[in-house]
Amino acid sequence: MEYKKLRIIISGGGTGGHIFPAISIANKLRELNPESEILFVGAEGKMEMEKVPAAGYKIIGLPIVGLQRQLNLKNLWNDIQVPFKVLASIRKAGKVIDSFRPDIAIGVGGYASAPLLWAAQRRGIPCLIQEQNGFAGLTNKILGKKAGCICVAYEGMERFFPADRIVLSGNPIRSDIVPADTAMVMQGIDFYGLDATKDHIFIVGGSLGSGTLNKAMKQWILDGCPGGEGVEVLWQCGKYYKAGIDAFMAERKAAGADLSAIRYTDFIGRMDLAYAVADVVISRSGASTVSELCAAHKAAIFVPSPNVAEDHQTHNAMALVRKDAALIVKDAEAVEKLMPAALALVHDEQKILSLERNIAGLALADAAQTIAEEAYKLVH
Repeated sequence: MEYKKLRIIISGGGTGGHIFPAISIANKLRELNPESEILFVGAEGKMEMEKVPAAGYKIIGLPIVGLQRQLNLKNLWNDIQVPFKVLASIRKAGKVIDSFRPDIAIGVGGYASAPLLWAAQRRGIPCLIQEQNGFAGLTNKILGKKAGCICVAYEGMERFFPADRIVLSGNPIRSDIVPADTAMVMQGIDFYGLDATKDHIFIVGGSLGSGTLNKAMKQWILDGCPGGEGVEVLWQCGKYYKAGIDAFMAERKAAGADLSAIRYTDFIGRMDLAYAVADVVISRSGASTVSELCAAHKAAIFVPSPNVAEDHQTHNAMALVRKDAALIVKDAEAVEKLMPAALALVHDEQKILSLERNIAGLALADAAQTIAEEAYKLVH
């Protein structure tokens, strides 16, 4: 295929799970033809407005906001503004498209994706959607009716999109997430100051952290860390919760608790090494995290967040659980059941090997390349 110079708009964001795959796609398109011009369109005030320029790309923000489900005065005022901001965003998206004149528009999900793709479709510009989750949101289901291609990460997406336009691409992930060899494991052991003779559980709650996962860990510590013999825990608590966890850990140490087997931090700088050292990973089940764990071939226990649209994290997790490629613990049951389940698993070598083998079979390699090639096919 000839990778000619293209003008490309990539739209979406709101969370790292949308932004980093979008940047991976942009990087691949730039690799295929360095002369291609790529413009991002995001939501004002969201993290893409910082992360995308840091990756070397220009971004324009739309005034779009999403509906808030929790009822309070601040959210009520937000929700009253939503229809007006949607209309303003569609108008601004149209002006951006008319000025930039893209050959193709790519939507990766998130607030800004909808108005940009609506405006592009009305102008007859080829559109590609990257649906990251196992359960498509309402916006993508509507946009998918006119999209030229829908790149998905899960099988069975024909219930949401026209079957003849679906491509099973997987989700783009960071290139350093790979199955770990012995050298990489030992590098991770040194990096995080762990004991190579012990088993390791890695708890990851995302950049802001997970209140539920933190509560489960705190309860386990309060109970005296039962079942933790021969186990070390690498615990990413998130920057939002760090001060509270600092106070909790100091209090427990003052009470005489032995916390030497627990390494906690607000941020994981080397996720590749954290995955490498982990015998078991405990995590939410956002689309990018699930794809990373498939690529890393890791035994995982998912605790789907209940605070997401269409409960898509449960659908993501269950796609693996049904294939015996992961375990699941409900959010409401995590404080009581999560750590006992993780400790039972970390001591069950045969079950770990089975989960690793099955999750490895679900990994889809080089998703960014597949998506970039589908974009070129649409333009041609």
